[in-house]
Amino acid sequence: MSERLQAPRGTSDVLPADWPARRVVEETARRILEAAGYRRIETPVFEATELFARGVGESTDIVQKEMYTFEDMGGRSVTLRPEGTAPVCRAYLEHGMQTLAQPVKLWYLSSFFRQEKPQAGRYRQFWQIGAEAIGSDDPAVDAELVLLLHTILAEVGVRGVRLRLGSLGSPEGRLVYRGLLQDHLRAHEAELSGEVRARIDLNPLRAFDSDHPGTQRVMQSAPRLLDHLSPDDAEHFAAVRAMLDAAGVPYEVDPSLVRGMDYYTRTVFETTSDALGAQSGVGGGGRYDGLIEMLGGPPTPGNGWAAGIERILLAAEGLPAPVPVVDLFVASAKDDGREGAFALATEARRAGLAVQQELAGRSLKGQLKQADRLGARYVAILGDEGISLKDMESGEQEVVGSSSAAVARALKGRHPG
Repeated sequence: MSERLQAPRGTSDVLPADWPARRVVEETARRILEAAGYRRIETPVFEATELFARGVGESTDIVQKEMYTFEDMGGRSVTLRPEGTAPVCRAYLEHGMQTLAQPVKLWYLSSFFRQEKPQAGRYRQFWQIGAEAIGSDDPAVDAELVLLLHTILAEVGVRGVRLRLGSLGSPEGRLVYRGLLQDHLRAHEAELSGEVRARIDLNPLRAFDSDHPGTQRVMQSAPRLLDHLSPDDAEHFAAVRAMLDAAGVPYEVDPSLVRGMDYYTRTVFETTSDALGAQSGVGGGGRYDGLIEMLGGPPTPGNGWAAGIERILLAAEGLPAPVPVVDLFVASAKDDGREGAFALATEARRAGLAVQQELAGRSLKGQLKQADRLGARYVAILGDEGISLKDMESGEQEVVGSSSAAVARALKGRHPG
């Protein structure tokens, strides 16, 4: 006998029972984002590998360690998308969205792929909600995006939410700070992890993300970028904070906050949940004013965030799930009633009702039990005397006629609205 197959390690099936809670998150995000002018976009599951090497950064963990990259039959290197911002920016350029009124505001709910150690709520194939606003450097864009994520998490009931806010400044303004940080790291090189030592020249800011004890001690005395922002960058960050204060969004300024992609500039933020323990991240993002240029486009400001669906569901334990509505269950008490039951169910669906029908050859008693399990409001029973309509809440039953139109009239009479 063949060995039973299982899903690859680090992946998770989304079962029918999981969808009601996921649908609450999706519908909440759609309602909030689209009310603010964000329109849905979906990009291909795989992209040219160069998109992520150029956009995310060759020195990042994502590109160096975590991407699923392979060569297709045409000899091209392609990668399963590990994140959503670079593909959205590619689509913005490819489809000429720079000719539209700016900023172009887009949102997505997509699956992504990373080869990293599976943890609670973190899989190698995972789902994210994301929002991107491309084409404006106004600090109001930063504040709006932070507020929208904060609102979504609050509405779905994520517990213990904390918002950390920082600024990476502009690339030009970071040059002086970068040199100061590199000097600090080299002065303590023996205390750093091998990975951080290897990145001193390429990406020294990533040292702030290290979980290596020696590196963490070194970083406690490291210079902070917030103390070295240019006047323009400091003014931009102050404006973002002022708008969040005006909107009543609580946050803490974190001078050590960095993000995992090279494209970030100025405002960065991360949202965590105390309900998730050590791996507390739920979502985050920031401004990426140089990314479109990295991808071959003109200088174009941008900003965005992504939040993990699995992480949201873990942090919002007890998320209310809508019960699927079954207006009518079609049953039959006749041995030869299959075609009539099928026709009645079809007509009821055409009339806009949520209808299920007997599909397993149960007895009439078994059919009524199945209707009760499904939470059906009414059961239409085809019998020799005609069609009976049974109210599953009151238990009342009466013959209403012999046609689907008669059933429709009877249901309308009970629910005139």
